[in-house]
Amino acid sequence: MLYPFRWIRRWVIRLALISIAVILGVVALHSVINPPKTFYMRQEAKRLGSVDHIWVPMAEIAPAMARSVVAAEDANFCLHWGFDVDAIRAALEEGSGRGASTLSQQVVKNVYLWHGRNWARKALEAVITPAVEAIWSKRRIIEVYLNVAEFDEGVFGVEAASRHYFGVAPDRLSKLQAARLAAVLPNPKARSASKPSAIIARRARLIMDGAQTIRRDGRADCFED
Repeated sequence: MLYPFRWIRRWVIRLALISIAVILGVVALHSVINPPKTFYMRQEAKRLGSVDHIWVPMAEIAPAMARSVVAAEDANFCLHWGFDVDAIRAALEEGSGRGASTLSQQVVKNVYLWHGRNWARKALEAVITPAVEAIWSKRRIIEVYLNVAEFDEGVFGVEAASRHYFGVAPDRLSKLQAARLAAVLPNPKARSASKPSAIIARRARLIMDGAQTIRRDGRADCFED
């Protein structure tokens, strides 16, 4: 009578192990090979007809851009293993999830999952994020983030964004331009880096200060040359 249950349990375990192996294999592959266009990029390309996206290596991105996005989105990026416990605790105390998502989690969501709030996605994110943190370098995580983030409608990645807003290559971004690009996140469709509102201009100035702070106190060391 117990045989069917043992058989089911055995196959559930096998499927779980296969799934883990596939996840680890894909994550390991993307530590050296750039991921394809994300699910969201493909959705937007279908909706808009096309999207602007060209991959650029970290060596061709101004260091100020990496520091700015970390300062804006995840100042303790170099100190955590994928989940910022302090930020999560603060968000729970406020009764909101705002500010609790790390750059690592955002990379996992953008590259491997889908947008939206549901338990299935959050569960997969919780499984894949530690794998990304364990296999990729912190510099690689930032590189992928900067290449898949949306900076305007149909504009993905820092290469497309820097040319779209400022007409320069990403390695020529000034500290102010980098801060303004970081300031449009996480709501790029409603914000502009080239024509910032007073609120976005103020946020950009705060990001510039934050970028200098994390450079001075060592919180940028894990992704700097």
